[in-house]
Amino acid sequence: MTPERSGPVVPPPPTATYRLQLQPDFPFAAAEAAVPHLASLGVSHLHLSPVLEAVPGSAHGYDVVDHARVREELGGEDGLRSLSATARRAGLGLVVDIVPNHMAAVPRHNHALWEVLREGPRSPYARWFDIDWEAGGGRVLLPFLGGRLGDELERLRVDGDVLRYHDHAFPLREGTARLPLPELLDAQWYRLSWWRLARTELNYRRFFTISDLIAVRVEDPEVFDATHGTILRLLREGVVEGLRIDHPDGLADPGAYLQRLHRATGGRWTVVEKILADGEHLPAAWPVAGTTGYDALRHVDGVLTDPAGAGELLGQYRRFAAPPADRGGDWDATVRRAAYKVVTHELAAEVDRLTREAAAICAADPALRDHAPWALRTALRELLVRIPVYRPYVAGGAPPESVLTARAAEEAGAAFGVPEEATAVDVVRDLALGRGGGVSAAASDAFRARFAQTASALRAKAVEDTAFYRHAPLLSAAEVGGAPERPAVGVGAFHAYCARVQRDWPHSGTVLTTHDTKRSADVRAAVSVLTQCPGRWADLLVELTEQTARVGGTCAPDPQLAWAAWQTAVGFGLPDEERLQNALLKHVREAGLHTSWTEPNEAYEKAVAAFVAAGPCGPPRHTVASFAQELAPHVRVNVLGAALLHLTMPGVPDLYQGTEGEYRALVDPDNRRPVRFRADALEEPGTRPAGDDLSEEKLRLTAAALRLRARRPALFGDAATYEPLAAQGPGAEHCVAFVRSQDVLVAATRLSLRLAEAGGWQETELALPVGRWADLLDPEREFEGPTRVAELFDGSPVALLERVS
Repeated sequence: MTPERSGPVVPPPPTATYRLQLQPDFPFAAAEAAVPHLASLGVSHLHLSPVLEAVPGSAHGYDVVDHARVREELGGEDGLRSLSATARRAGLGLVVDIVPNHMAAVPRHNHALWEVLREGPRSPYARWFDIDWEAGGGRVLLPFLGGRLGDELERLRVDGDVLRYHDHAFPLREGTARLPLPELLDAQWYRLSWWRLARTELNYRRFFTISDLIAVRVEDPEVFDATHGTILRLLREGVVEGLRIDHPDGLADPGAYLQRLHRATGGRWTVVEKILADGEHLPAAWPVAGTTGYDALRHVDGVLTDPAGAGELLGQYRRFAAPPADRGGDWDATVRRAAYKVVTHELAAEVDRLTREAAAICAADPALRDHAPWALRTALRELLVRIPVYRPYVAGGAPPESVLTARAAEEAGAAFGVPEEATAVDVVRDLALGRGGGVSAAASDAFRARFAQTASALRAKAVEDTAFYRHAPLLSAAEVGGAPERPAVGVGAFHAYCARVQRDWPHSGTVLTTHDTKRSADVRAAVSVLTQCPGRWADLLVELTEQTARVGGTCAPDPQLAWAAWQTAVGFGLPDEERLQNALLKHVREAGLHTSWTEPNEAYEKAVAAFVAAGPCGPPRHTVASFAQELAPHVRVNVLGAALLHLTMPGVPDLYQGTEGEYRALVDPDNRRPVRFRADALEEPGTRPAGDDLSEEKLRLTAAALRLRARRPALFGDAATYEPLAAQGPGAEHCVAFVRSQDVLVAATRLSLRLAEAGGWQETELALPVGRWADLLDPEREFEGPTRVAELFDGSPVALLERVS
């Protein structure tokens, strides 16, 4: 008998991954050179940013232009294969970030889009993109002109069968190249327009509000196959072992997409960049290992944040810095106002398309007729701004009824002056919930999907890219996946979260720093210390303000900017002027209160630049430096505590490039700079660092934890256990500890400044489980039975113990 052929062997899940941000200045060859260091560190897989062909020069790779080719600027497929082979010889696999939701809308590089613009709706590639041809009068709006068409005509020129505008190139419809320019423009399958028209007239779905990224319809099987063929081949051939899925919320049906992907990969380890709101859970039906880990970030940061001090900071912020548009510093009100701004301006075109679809559904059903378009549009806006999660899901996650509540509908109805018109809210809510009544299933499903896609874009822009910059009492809490209204997480809640992850998603990703975090983990660790000394922070603000005035220095253009600048400087550790300048310029533009990306206020931005030069980096510099130095011992506690919790809690830890040592970075592009590795960084593993070098100390801690995971993966896998361990005594609340699979004990100090003010550990004890425990951070130390916490943390604010008998 011929034995049955078995399917391909699926590699085991990673024990730890290491994210590398590939770009022309850091190609596959540079990653290959780093393999010895990363293998020595103890990770099991390299986690690569997108590797498919992207816009030339792209520093991130999310602007894919060709799914069939590995990016030549990085070394092409040969370079990727060489990296994979070198990694495999060192015992490492590759995990790759893929971008199913969108491509770069750059016709001269995107062949599929080029063909659609040349051939129109009949192009075989037309099904790739979510284009509303009817809304555009049969043409695609291309908002690439720097001014109105009449002002830009002289800059347009015909070159054979190509229309050129500066460095842009567009295909010409067959037979139109010899027409006079005005007729030629009108004869194309696209309409070139001023970039500002994208807000209201764009007729293709995009990524958030970025018109340069056009959404892809991967729900179409043919499109899925075409855009995933190369990645799936690399998986089958063993070049790649796992996947990170970028922005699944943007897809028409994320669950169906992930089911299809799961079947195509044979069940390879896959995590999704799903941002969960506080208390929200990942849809249980999704066949993935879990999220990329922003939910873990919130819990690690939160357990090291003092709730009482966070409340005091909020009070100080309201008095000192809350901007006029958000006077009172109320988070929910800030988010609501930001959402109204985004939904009425940046996402106006998306809301208009939803309005047209809702109107068409109503027109097709006599029971729903006679709802005016303006009423449907108002109902859509009012419901969208009240969705408290990124996207509602029918199964698991956040059920639509739990976020599109009857109360939300009632509040939305209050926006109507005439109660009879408010019934449009009920119609829209029913459509969004899939209660279409007599409408066709296809129309109902399409509307529900588009409503959810718009909701996710609105939430991301309103919260991450606006409210986080308007509400700044504690910058460390204004992070992706964060909950600024509840920045602190109790020890009990932290343990409950970890137990749930171990039970439901044991191989989910966990992160502290990513290419998208607004501040690196170590910056956030420093900023969060302020919750333990809000009074000293208030005194510092007074001193800095008076000092600036006394020396005739340049004052901040508004108090919110001063607050954010000084808090950033304390967290960053006196950044150089240029890096702080870039971060604060982004801060004020994203906030959109005094200036913005699309309507920059030159005078205000010059005032910001002058304040950075004369404020945080000028006369008050030494005062800020002195204050930061006073907090340094407690920053060290937070940095090491966060690192150890992250590396040992349930899930698969992902380290961002360079974060094995001290890593202080601000928002992109600062956090995406190429990393440089020290070849000798781990020449003497297992020894305590000399002196007080936090970077070396963090490196040794990271290596010890990762090597433990690599040596004993079962202790952290799907059959592992997680048991909270409570200290006893006067300092008990300052110790967070747990045991993994009965053989690893983790303990970390929390709120160390408060602890010192209360008299230290004194007689606080931690009752170690039965056995003899070796200290992996100091091999000469062993512990057994009830142990004084002061002794356990002698020399280090964290402890990593392994049972040896």
